[in-house]
Amino acid sequence: MSIQDKFAEVNGIQICYRTTGNQDGTPLLLVMGLGAQLISWPEKFIEQLQQNGFWVVWFDNRDCGLSSKTQGKSPDGSDMLVRSSMGEEITSAYSLSDMALDAIGLLDHLDIPTAHILGASMGGMIAQTLAIEHPKRVRSLTSIMSATGNPDDFTPTEEALSALLSEPLNEKEQIIAANVAASKVLAGPLWSEPYAREMAEKNYERSFYPEGIGFQMGAIGMSGDRSAKLAKLSIPTLVIHGEVDPLLPLHCGVSTASAIPGSKLVTFKEMGHDLPEKHWSEIIGELSRLG
Repeated sequence: MSIQDKFAEVNGIQICYRTTGNQDGTPLLLVMGLGAQLISWPEKFIEQLQQNGFWVVWFDNRDCGLSSKTQGKSPDGSDMLVRSSMGEEITSAYSLSDMALDAIGLLDHLDIPTAHILGASMGGMIAQTLAIEHPKRVRSLTSIMSATGNPDDFTPTEEALSALLSEPLNEKEQIIAANVAASKVLAGPLWSEPYAREMAEKNYERSFYPEGIGFQMGAIGMSGDRSAKLAKLSIPTLVIHGEVDPLLPLHCGVSTASAIPGSKLVTFKEMGHDLPEKHWSEIIGELSRLG
């Protein structure tokens, strides 16, 4: 699949995005996670979504990929994580609400009044925030390997936390090797080393901007617990979670589904903090049934 990057001026910044060709399909906005570029969505997954009638839109979050970068010194991600996990109030450059507004701005740019919203990890947090604050724009919400923001739910393994907060490196091969190793730690048993290496190389060549993670972690920490607000949603909702997720364990997905009235929880035994191809058809089937 060969699709070019496009750019839109939204919410005071520039967002890099892509779309599939079928604009007659049902709009579906994909929101990626912490430090992950739009190319982190597997091409074959997007192709299958298109084949199932969706017009897919996906993009680089701010401080990632080819979208705008925040000026100034990046916050200490480790410090942000520790403080927010203790329930401390965080102030940072922007919040998940601002990142949700970026997504709304992109929908406006594309003249899309309403869309299905699917987010993974931090992208799930952004998608939840979008549904809370802009419910009239959301046909359905799908939250994958994500969480409500309740600090009590954040219980990663030490190995997963170390992978998330690894020290930045300078040499290309070291960076690629570290990213491959981190992906293995976070993924479930269906992890593929050749694919992980291919994506690590592509991500490095397209954009290497480790500073962005600190800003994005600041947005997560600043935004707090969404549980009470999620309880007021009346939007068709699907929650997908891996049963062996070491970063955001299964109870994060259970808490998310429990918080949202009428939501459906689907879990996979062989899924960690990843999106294995084995489960795509079931995920897409569930998504298609949301209406």
